[in-house]
Amino acid sequence: MAPRNLSHVTEFILVGVSDRPELQVPLFFVFLVIYMLTAAGNLGIITLTTVDSRLQTPMYFFLRHLAVINFGNSTVIAPKMLFNFLVSKKTTLYYECATQLGGFLIFIVAEIFMLAVMAYDRYVAICNPLLYMVVVSRQVCLLLVSLTYLYGFCTAIVVSSCVFSVSYCSSNKINHFYCDNVPLLALSCSDTHLPETVVFISAATNLFFSMSIVLVSYFNIVLSILRIRSSEGRKKAFSTCASHMMAVTVFYGTLLFMYLQPQTNHSLDTDKMASVFYTLVIPMLNPMIYSLRNKDVKDALKRFMTNPCNSFKSM
Repeated sequence: MAPRNLSHVTEFILVGVSDRPELQVPLFFVFLVIYMLTAAGNLGIITLTTVDSRLQTPMYFFLRHLAVINFGNSTVIAPKMLFNFLVSKKTTLYYECATQLGGFLIFIVAEIFMLAVMAYDRYVAICNPLLYMVVVSRQVCLLLVSLTYLYGFCTAIVVSSCVFSVSYCSSNKINHFYCDNVPLLALSCSDTHLPETVVFISAATNLFFSMSIVLVSYFNIVLSILRIRSSEGRKKAFSTCASHMMAVTVFYGTLLFMYLQPQTNHSLDTDKMASVFYTLVIPMLNPMIYSLRNKDVKDALKRFMTNPCNSFKSM
């Protein structure tokens, strides 16, 4: 009798952050607080940069979309994760798992390139300030953001299709807290060479091109800042990109930690901890990074809290 080559797994079991029963409720409250802070912070950034007339510049337009991406990414992961902390059977349906993987890929790839777009924006603002509003016009902003989302969507379609093109047989226990491509492929009972190659090339290409844009942009930014003679001018120029530099360092540092580990020390448990950071912790930190170090955002928040109706009138 010929072996069956079709997937017959109809659901997967998510191990979660930890499989220890006594930690489920404490972890639920920890991640509930993280998700609530993420939602409040990112929705706050989206609201302020939409309604406040003084935040209608390209920098804040890109910041708004970074907040949309951060909120979307955490929302794809957190609700199912929180639900699974409270139930004994931590299952996810086959197509639900595929949808979650696709949603995660859309937002994580979009974040990688949105940070690169924001680095380019800071480069133009500091190195070519007189041409800033011409080079980074509204049409260019809309084009860059649209391409970022479109590329994230195309990547998600290609990668998730490859991951779910293989067969999944008797083993259905995913050693993760959401449906990610590496732990999923580890369960396959068929040849995974093609999807693994697609996943690797996609991740490596995205990281290489986005980091190249960020590094080239900041190399030129540093050179421009060093040419400024006054210390006050250098301080002002640096302050315009300090928040973005911090966000980029945290985000890419986490990704590089995960992908550049020696193979002998690499494990799915380590990936799981890194994933907690870039899917849940970083989306919570970004609004704090961009608001606590940004006078314009803090002033906009004060105006909004003092007279929210006036903010909407000024749109």
